[in-house]
Amino acid sequence: MMAREYETVIGLEVHVELATKSKIFCGCSTEFGGAPNTHTCPVCTGMPGSLPVLNKQVVEYAMAMGFSTHCQINQNCKFDRKNYFYPDNPQNYQISQFYLPICYDGWIEIETKEGRKKIRIHEMHMEEDSGKLLHNEWEDFSLVDYNRSGVPLMEIVSEPDMRSSEEVINYLDRLRMLAQYLGVSDCKLQEGSMRVDVNLSVREKKRKIFGTRTEMKNLNSFKAIARAIAGERERQIDLLERGRQVVQETRRWDDMKEYSYAMRFKEDTKDYRYFPDPDLPSVMISDEWMESIRASLPELQPEKQARYERDFRLPTYDAAIITASKHLADLFEQTVALGGNPKKVSNWLMVETLRLLKKHGEEPEQIRFSPEHLAKLITVAEQGSVNNRIAKEVFEKMYEEDVDPEVYVKEHELTSVHDASVLKEVVKQVLENNFKVVEEYRNGKAKVFCFLVGQVMKEMQGKANPTMVGELLRKMI
Repeated sequence: MMAREYETVIGLEVHVELATKSKIFCGCSTEFGGAPNTHTCPVCTGMPGSLPVLNKQVVEYAMAMGFSTHCQINQNCKFDRKNYFYPDNPQNYQISQFYLPICYDGWIEIETKEGRKKIRIHEMHMEEDSGKLLHNEWEDFSLVDYNRSGVPLMEIVSEPDMRSSEEVINYLDRLRMLAQYLGVSDCKLQEGSMRVDVNLSVREKKRKIFGTRTEMKNLNSFKAIARAIAGERERQIDLLERGRQVVQETRRWDDMKEYSYAMRFKEDTKDYRYFPDPDLPSVMISDEWMESIRASLPELQPEKQARYERDFRLPTYDAAIITASKHLADLFEQTVALGGNPKKVSNWLMVETLRLLKKHGEEPEQIRFSPEHLAKLITVAEQGSVNNRIAKEVFEKMYEEDVDPEVYVKEHELTSVHDASVLKEVVKQVLENNFKVVEEYRNGKAKVFCFLVGQVMKEMQGKANPTMVGELLRKMI
């Protein structure tokens, strides 16, 4: 009997925290990291008699995101109450959109091994965030911080069009990039400003009917998402192979143990008892308002990449990598505007910057050095004030502390030596100390020349000009 083959079916619910200065229905700050319960008021803590007032910027951010994902805009949308009890939900309901969401029927195109693929977006809706529970496992109690309660969210609900973790990550990458380019969110998973719930089921290949899905929460990195998908796929297949049923439920992923466990049975829509919020009127979006948002959309990644290839003569690969991060693209353009050669700026970003980001496990948004300092470093290196090795050392220091490269080179006496008389004496000494190597070179062993250059550089503590060293060695040999 042949083993059965299974297909994974995945849909996502992505919560994006919008980058407004105040909350969705009150004037409290949305700033991350404040002392517990200091960014609160009667509205966001659900006090009786308090009334919500919609933040206009939230609607505009939602429209911008909708336009950029080919969505239809609902010009008459409204808010509903999603009723459930949980300690971090002070009103015992969440203000969300169910019946008439602001955006619907959109799509995003991603790259797959088989080519380009459209992932459909069922809807996007505006809603408020809940508070945050802080659990003390040693003393067995929990505290509630309501600073996050009422922070504006956009929930982006995809259709179940993804079939692998690779497709999921590509889709999330595109969403995050769009949000960052539009300025609607920084999408920092580690700070919770982008949160992903994975709805996953498996079915035998060639079957059209979907299997029973589960929803996985607590996913705060792309790596955790990929591991959770692999783990849940394996768990469901194991159940089916043993003749057992998959239960529709919400599961919590533990990335340390690489295992998910059941939190609760998955609620149906009827369990939330949605009804229109009586305190908030419908949102009427005029044609003029909608077109003003459409007209204000910034240059997005595909257009920016094409411009970099056309105007800056960057290779397609370089342009694609740099424009994949808005922060990296901004850094590139600002450095070029300060006089940096586009290709050389690209090289420093593509090679040294990406290397250090990978080494430190950081994202481009965490880059600390300024475009002014990168431009100075490129100038210092181009003028020959420091050689390539020293330039890289200075860049590492600049990456860590954003030092001024010109000042740092001067203070640490790293300037390259161009004095021919000084270099000549050192070259003479190296040739005398390595006469056997010199003979090997004269007898046609060209590879040893690099050894001689290295010896001179060592004597000069890396401060010699390599080109001058090479010329002097050839001349004096």
